[in-house]
Amino acid sequence: MQRFLVMLLAAAATACSSGPTPLDDSASYVDRVRESRARKDALFQSNSPDNPVPKEKRARLVPLAYYEIDPDYRVPAQLAIASDQPVFDMPTSTGKMRKVTQIGTLTLTVKGQALTLTAFAGEGPNGRPDMNRVFLPFSDATSGSDTYEAGRFLELDRTATGVYVVDFNEAYNPYCAYNASFDCPLPPQSNRVSIPILAGEKVRPEMPAPVTSRG
Repeated sequence: MQRFLVMLLAAAATACSSGPTPLDDSASYVDRVRESRARKDALFQSNSPDNPVPKEKRARLVPLAYYEIDPDYRVPAQLAIASDQPVFDMPTSTGKMRKVTQIGTLTLTVKGQALTLTAFAGEGPNGRPDMNRVFLPFSDATSGSDTYEAGRFLELDRTATGVYVVDFNEAYNPYCAYNASFDCPLPPQSNRVSIPILAGEKVRPEMPAPVTSRG
């Protein structure tokens, strides 16, 4: 299946501009991830209104902590669309509920381990589900130790083919990890991965703990 998905990825990249980028473990890929992390550090050190980190905490929290970039955590995935697109309440870090739409399920293999993750559409600026993006909240065996207790997020652009590249090197902490005033959705039971995902953003001891995490 892995080889088949890689072939699909190459075809999708050639035939459809909205498809995923082909898998690549070159130095240019590592450089792109490093540049992306540097841009985020610059934002989180700035006085931008988009910066969630309180000014008094920036010296302690920035630069952000990450695992080393590992191209093996960048894997192909196949999305199976849910026929009924159910909407339900997802618990948040402050004990509230947030409406989310289940798009379907993503199947992928990470370090030889087959995984299935539930894919969601979050709420867009107009209050309606943003069906152009795939929202993947997840937790794993590192949650609460190396990584944020309440889990981490991935977001993907929707593709016409249903084939995706899931890059755990891009896994990021929700804003409530830096500022407890933010209200962040928590990964559902279906997205609580039993293996360690040693990629993406880590946690610092100074980060606030969520009100609710792995209940």
